[in-house]
Amino acid sequence: MYKRNMKNRKFLACAVALATSFAAVPGMSQAATEDEMSAANAPAITEPADSSTAAAQTSASAPQSEPAPATEAQDAAKDNSPAAETSGAATPAADAAAPAESAQAAQTNQTDQSAGQEERQNEDPRTSEWAKNRPNEDFIEKYSKQFEGQTIVDTVFDGATALTEGTAKAATSMKTGDMFTVKGLNADREAIYNTGYFYDLFPTFEKVPEGVVVTYHVLENPVIKSITITGNTVIKTATLMSAVTVKEGEILNSRNLQQNVQAIKEMYRKDGYILAKVTDMNVDKDGNLILRVNEGILEGYKVKGNTKTKDYVILREMRQKVGEPFNSKMARRSMQRVYNLGFFEDVNIKMNPGVEPNAVIMELDVKEKRTGSFGIGAGYSTADGILGMVSIGDTNFRGTGDAVNVTYEKSGDADDAQGYSFSWRHPYLDKKETAGTLRLYNRTYEYSDYNTKGNLNESYMRKYSGGEITLSRPVSEYSTNYITFRNRKDAYKRHTENGLAGDRSGAAGKAWRDYNFGTTRSITLEHVTDTRDNIYNPTEGGRISLSGEIAGLGADFDFQKGTIEDQRYFKVGHAQVVALRGQYGLGRGHISEFNLYKVGGQSSLRGYREDQFRGTRMGLATVEYRFPIVTKVQGAIFTDWGAAWSKDLMPAQKDIHGSVGVGLALNTPIGPLRLDYGRGSQGGRVHFSVGGTF
Repeated sequence: MYKRNMKNRKFLACAVALATSFAAVPGMSQAATEDEMSAANAPAITEPADSSTAAAQTSASAPQSEPAPATEAQDAAKDNSPAAETSGAATPAADAAAPAESAQAAQTNQTDQSAGQEERQNEDPRTSEWAKNRPNEDFIEKYSKQFEGQTIVDTVFDGATALTEGTAKAATSMKTGDMFTVKGLNADREAIYNTGYFYDLFPTFEKVPEGVVVTYHVLENPVIKSITITGNTVIKTATLMSAVTVKEGEILNSRNLQQNVQAIKEMYRKDGYILAKVTDMNVDKDGNLILRVNEGILEGYKVKGNTKTKDYVILREMRQKVGEPFNSKMARRSMQRVYNLGFFEDVNIKMNPGVEPNAVIMELDVKEKRTGSFGIGAGYSTADGILGMVSIGDTNFRGTGDAVNVTYEKSGDADDAQGYSFSWRHPYLDKKETAGTLRLYNRTYEYSDYNTKGNLNESYMRKYSGGEITLSRPVSEYSTNYITFRNRKDAYKRHTENGLAGDRSGAAGKAWRDYNFGTTRSITLEHVTDTRDNIYNPTEGGRISLSGEIAGLGADFDFQKGTIEDQRYFKVGHAQVVALRGQYGLGRGHISEFNLYKVGGQSSLRGYREDQFRGTRMGLATVEYRFPIVTKVQGAIFTDWGAAWSKDLMPAQKDIHGSVGVGLALNTPIGPLRLDYGRGSQGGRVHFSVGGTF
């Protein structure tokens, strides 16, 4: 047994996390635990197994209440010798291998021998000395039982410096004068280890007449000379170092180091890098601490479930490049963008292990929905008689992501009641995600003009023709700039029905016609920031737009208009949402009747006729509470307030109109449908639309 005079023998400090070359004692390379999966609504992540780090899971942060016996340490040293490392080559299979394989094995053997020589050169003799003198745990347990129930005369710490001895003594629960127990001994050993200042420790005992002297032989952690972080690419080293409280020139505290490692991982997790972890914490024989970070790489993408949509249409919505550290926030945003295409009923993301350790392959599983449409409609007008309409379109034309629509209508009685419209949108004109939209139209139809009280002024045949070109390009993940060129001609064709204004097709209505009919040529600039989680059924986020239209350019109307609109969505329950909208517009110049701001109808002020109120200024506010009824059916309670006027910046009291009502939204194979009933100061009105509301 170890005599008390052993306390004069000072064991030198050892690293908390030995470099892999220190084979004489259990290695201290630490593999961090697997990160938890993302929370609800986040893509599930299956982290690949890391066998190389799992084998080195003996952690400096984990208490070693049962350190390895000396003989086991010596065996470990033998296992790590060059002979042991290359013993696998001396097998019958190796003997029977082809010459090329033998040459490769010989080269590997030579490499391993070189590595072994380097390990022996870097090996710290202090650790070998410690391993030789350390008794095994079976011996300690058996021997300590002999002193069960005896009085502790003194507790001595062998190998501790003045800096750590006081901390170690304070950690023990069995003091001088207490009764010695094996249970208390084990608890004290763990408590001493958990101070963080020691790599290993073991007790010895000395029988004296008064009882027993307990001596704890401790191996202090090394004094840190330098700290280096490697493997980080997305977070700067200086930022990561701010989380490290371990100081150069001080004895390494493994407990603090483990907290530092956790803080580094939390830094990564906060930014969405949930696979990132510190895989190694090594201290070499000179006291240089190296923290190696593995950020977790996105190794590739896989798309399944799409039969019509081309793979590239989905993959171009991905926010991460292959080879970059995986980011759960970007993965979630990618999933939102794919769903917002409107081509799929459901989008799911799964993380599969990659080829490399801690790498993943992102699998997108989509369920397509019908995007093509074909419609035939018929109606009746007192002026035009029977009206027929045919439309065909596809929002995902041939699976390319392009949107195309053609509509044609014709009256059976009136020769001039006919027309067509054509639209085409290409979402990716270049690598900068520039989108282009073309609209062409030429339509003649009966238009009923109502005053602000809902009374008919006149019905007449109106023709509008021309086209629009819109280009858009994102300036950030959530913000996009738009520019629209518009050239449209409005014409009064003929009178069809008298109202309060009478027949304005003659000389009496010439001034009105000259002021309101002609060619509009304008440029509209718009900036939109859209953070909604789902553009079809948003539950959180918002959309704010700021636009300005300048008209003139040699046409009949010369005016300027500026408009701002803000929409906000707040989840107030499991599936309940409060939606808010505010809008304000201001215009000046020669603005025709068809270019005025319009308030009234499904898209603005429900409970009133479509475009019932007009003016050069406009204000609108809506509050709506949405709640689920059954699957794919949603109810709504709303109140709308708005005004359109032409003088002053704010409306007069008489110009403000309000309504309250209820609504029903349905998610159908042909798209969202919305049915609303609003009741205002002039009675109630039912509204129906395809495509939902704001």
